[in-house]
Amino acid sequence: MKINKCTVGLVAAGLISLAVNAEEKMVTTPLLTALSSTTISGYIDTSAHWNPGTGNANPAPYSFNAGKQDGFNIDSVMLSVSKPLEEGQWSSGYQLDLSFGPDSGAVNNPATAPLSGFGLSEHVRQAYVVLRAPVGNGLDFTIGRFDTILGFESSDAYKNPNYTRSYGYTITPTEHTGVLMAYHVSDLLSLKAGVANTINTLSLNSRNGNGTESQKAYLAGLTLTAPDSAGFLKGSVLNVAALHGPTTAPGAQATDISLNGSLATPLEGLRIGATWDELFDVGVPHTWVGGAYASFRPAPESKLSFHARGEYYHGAGALLGVAPAKAHIWAATGTIQYDLWQNVISRLEVRWDRSDSGKIFGGTVAGTPTKRNDFTVAANVIYKF
Repeated sequence: MKINKCTVGLVAAGLISLAVNAEEKMVTTPLLTALSSTTISGYIDTSAHWNPGTGNANPAPYSFNAGKQDGFNIDSVMLSVSKPLEEGQWSSGYQLDLSFGPDSGAVNNPATAPLSGFGLSEHVRQAYVVLRAPVGNGLDFTIGRFDTILGFESSDAYKNPNYTRSYGYTITPTEHTGVLMAYHVSDLLSLKAGVANTINTLSLNSRNGNGTESQKAYLAGLTLTAPDSAGFLKGSVLNVAALHGPTTAPGAQATDISLNGSLATPLEGLRIGATWDELFDVGVPHTWVGGAYASFRPAPESKLSFHARGEYYHGAGALLGVAPAKAHIWAATGTIQYDLWQNVISRLEVRWDRSDSGKIFGGTVAGTPTKRNDFTVAANVIYKF
């Protein structure tokens, strides 16, 4: 029996089935076996913003905020194809994340693009092969472009407790191209270490600005997870990570340190978190961001949850694209999430940003801000498939 390419595609997608005899099984089995463990997933992320008052020419300079004021937005669309590692001594897998939309490219503020986000012409957020070697509990190698090991928040908005991004996320790189090793020592301790082209994130295969390929960035981190025997602290997590190496700017070196964790509490449904992100970058003032988080779900099966975040930015105004050489910004965010529909996340959020270093928000002319305070009311709806 001859099978044309169209029929093979329909079989692989599960839209039709074939009856084959024993002699013909060898024709279709390899294809179906290769696809059987592959998963396709993704999401569509939408929002609506209302900014009270007039003048949106200088919005609060956190990631993915510019251009969304007083209107409806398609934030990002993600399509993921992956094959996870299988149990066994030798196994392999892969991950491909294709991302589209304004939250998929470089941060809307050009000043922060060298530190967070990737080139506007790039849609490959992650693309890597993962291999497991039979060393102890299994040594995993991730080869390609992968999410950074730093920071508390994810580039996938639905994974974060709040809709809008923090300033800690804004100054932290988001992806790297290189090799990352991970080793699960025990249920308590996991380790990661790797090497990448640069410390910051731009286009897919960016190199450092010196043209010296021997200069690379190095990253390392550990994760501590409280075991079941820890009582109410069970599942609490502490992450420590650091990066050091060249950026894409000529001659520039940077060190990025991240400390964050989440803590379970005796009150059922209440979880708190804290973050500290610190950046030592050649040519700009020492910069750090501290943040605190709290999330509460009244019952495990509840569709309703509440989330709060407070943070303080202290450091280089140039990293945020604002005029003061040293910027001091406070931000408070409150989010109500209610998951009424299956596979849908729906959130209502209120955010207040305040500058202690002069007027950096508002106004009708870019570069001529008129306010110290910026308020945002946002609705966010995400469908996951």
